[in-house]
Amino acid sequence: MGFILLTLVIDAMGIGLIVPVLPGLIRDVTGGTLADAALWGGVLSTAFAVMQFLFGPLTGNLSDRYGRRPVLLISMAVMAADYLVMALAGSIWWLLAGRVVGGISAATQSTATAFVADISAPAEKSARFGLVGAAFGLGFVLGPALGGLLGQLGPRAPFYAAALLAGANFALGLAVLPETVNDRTRRRFRLSRANPLGALRQMRALPGLGRLFVLVFLYDFAFIVYPATWAFFTQARFGWAPAMVGLSLAAFGLSSAAVQGWLIRPVLASFGERRTVLAGLGFSLLAFAILSGIGDGALALGLIPLAALGFMATPALQGMMSQRVGDDAQGALQGAVTSTKALAAILSPLVMTATFSAFTAPGAPLQLPGAPFLLAALLMLVCAVVFAAEPAAQDAR
Repeated sequence: MGFILLTLVIDAMGIGLIVPVLPGLIRDVTGGTLADAALWGGVLSTAFAVMQFLFGPLTGNLSDRYGRRPVLLISMAVMAADYLVMALAGSIWWLLAGRVVGGISAATQSTATAFVADISAPAEKSARFGLVGAAFGLGFVLGPALGGLLGQLGPRAPFYAAALLAGANFALGLAVLPETVNDRTRRRFRLSRANPLGALRQMRALPGLGRLFVLVFLYDFAFIVYPATWAFFTQARFGWAPAMVGLSLAAFGLSSAAVQGWLIRPVLASFGERRTVLAGLGFSLLAFAILSGIGDGALALGLIPLAALGFMATPALQGMMSQRVGDDAQGALQGAVTSTKALAAILSPLVMTATFSAFTAPGAPLQLPGAPFLLAALLMLVCAVVFAAEPAAQDAR
């Protein structure tokens, strides 16, 4: 269990580790402006998300056939090599190839979760899946913080550190990781089971949730403005170095974890799911609107707790959706939600970074680095309209 949790922490760290240094590294290999670097940043983020979307179901099904141990160990070895290649990259095409391979190797989340299910008694599974979520949360906090601090040594230093971590984890797994798939539980590999679009088709079997799926997509699309543009935005607006970018993202991660892990319970008990969703959308709209025109870095840091309050909407919305389907459709619902979020993660970085580039390029008619946050605020307004039009009577179950 310790190895699996460490693997998940490193997976999550790998996503956030490069964010603070990405603008500098892209400019280092392309020689372009910050606006040009932002466009490439969107392409790299989308490439990573596409690979996770395509290969998540595939790696999970391969582990059902060939075992969890080989899939996880191969993934960690490839991840270590991939970070090393990116550290040595001399062109943007090497960076793009690295993000493609990184997205594939990081798609082992389904395999790691299956491993946890294999080794857990029925009464232990919920608590251990909670540890899985905690491991991801820890990785998303540590990754940007470590990346920002190491970025003071140069934009390539975090990649060397990530390669070392992944390589050490591979060596540990080689020594301690057992195989949990046996002849009784092993099943034949079928490509139809590995179809990443299969979960989206399940939406047809979930009537009455159309508006809420639209809300999930738009909400995630808007919130991806943070990982997609924060490093570029804060450099352009406040002149922040990678260390400050990383620490601010870590603070955001801690704040969002506090909201979802602690504050959400008393809020739901006091206000119910519907009003909690509306409150979360309202806090997000306010934070995005302020960030779109802000000029003070200290005020931006002070806004982090306000922005994190927007995450109250997520668990409340998931609870509403879960209550609207039967017990035999909970898996289909979660699969459809996951695929909806994955599509937002694929499309949003391209849109958000293109918006930033259009309003920060040297010849732009209006210089507005906060333009992506203005777009996110508009999306939150649309979310509020969509949700307000949803019949409230259905939420009484």
